[in-house]
Amino acid sequence: MEMAGRLAELVAENGGTAYFVGGYVRDKLRHKESKDIDIEVHGIKPEKLEEILDSLGERISIGESFGIYNLKGYSIDIAMPRKEDNRGSGHRDFDICVDPFIGTYKAAERRDFTFNALMENVLTGEIVDHFGGVQDLENGIIRHVNDVTFQEDPLRVLRAAQFAARFDYTVADETMELCRRMDLSALSKERVMGELEKALLKSQKPSVFFEKLRQMDQLSVWFPELENTISIKQPPKHHAEGDVWNHTMLVCNEAVRCRERVSNPLGFMLAAITHDFGKVISTTVVDGKIHAYNHEITGLPLAEAFMKRLTTEKELIKYVLNLGELHMKPNMLAADNASVKATNKMFDSAVDPEALICLALSDAKGSISADGNVTHEEFLTKRLEIFKEYMSRPYVMGRDLIEAGMKPSERFTDYLKFAHKLRLAGVSKENTLRQVLALARKNGDYEGNY
Repeated sequence: MEMAGRLAELVAENGGTAYFVGGYVRDKLRHKESKDIDIEVHGIKPEKLEEILDSLGERISIGESFGIYNLKGYSIDIAMPRKEDNRGSGHRDFDICVDPFIGTYKAAERRDFTFNALMENVLTGEIVDHFGGVQDLENGIIRHVNDVTFQEDPLRVLRAAQFAARFDYTVADETMELCRRMDLSALSKERVMGELEKALLKSQKPSVFFEKLRQMDQLSVWFPELENTISIKQPPKHHAEGDVWNHTMLVCNEAVRCRERVSNPLGFMLAAITHDFGKVISTTVVDGKIHAYNHEITGLPLAEAFMKRLTTEKELIKYVLNLGELHMKPNMLAADNASVKATNKMFDSAVDPEALICLALSDAKGSISADGNVTHEEFLTKRLEIFKEYMSRPYVMGRDLIEAGMKPSERFTDYLKFAHKLRLAGVSKENTLRQVLALARKNGDYEGNY
């Protein structure tokens, strides 16, 4: 903040004014900490601003033609006000020109929501509020600034939904109506995923994000598999909350409780969203009873299509699909008081065993059951501890087989897989080695006497 003050003083000495803008001002008025500081400099030419920045440190040009800079070592973005003329449907389809003398009203008018159009004079602390942003903040309302400029960037539909989820705010009726009329198809997957990630990782009720999009009729382009869960019935005895959509929303909110315990919070939250997609195609009614047999398997292609529409990150996709495929097993094995070998095998096949337990718990808690929400956290936690202890023990590796006199062959990998099965069953390394070599001797792949 000291650097912001020094910058503002130099700008003022040259006849200009520096303002804090955007999320920094909004969050300050909400009494929330904001790590990112955005400053907009009015009333001086770009050449003079560059001269001032060079006097303060190492200037970094983020978008020099757009008048956007940074100072090395500081989390401050410095920009000049600019005009944007839309010439297409994509977010890059704008003619942008810097205009330091456009004035605060025109500069703020291009922003999305009234609370993001607020400005604060860096030196005096005076709030510039041309569009009632302070009042909307106090009332918890997300309201667009300008009918015309708002529609120039369809991402704002998703931003409205994610702010509603993060801040627990209401979207103004007129803003909802505008959002219904906007076409999201030209957005890039990276921008969509950026807003989805904020909703899933920064809100306490991520379901609000999807509920708002549903109310806006804006699920079909980017989230059709989720939209298709609407009206898919579930057994009332175990799912009094209603259809698969309602269940998924509850599970998503329950998953927030575990979000910080897992190795990949985003992947975990996405698994909570996608875990029951298979019910859309697997749900049947037999003798008046609703079933969704094997939905954890039939839903994998749907979850994969959903993920690939949003990202190219293969490991993230793999994480989500793995948890989705296994999400039924923890509660089923716990209900059956399954053997340690069975739970070890399950955890071994999970990309993140802790996340698998969390998903199973969220799935159970995200239901309204006539028998009460039965969870098996204690059983599963103890079994995971056993699994981790087993995995910490010495185990047979390829070099152990070679040192025992066994030569690598086509079946070498099979022998290591057999050794791993014995490891999961709790067999010691010494006994595992004996059994593997005995099998290899039987197959003619080992002639020693170990």
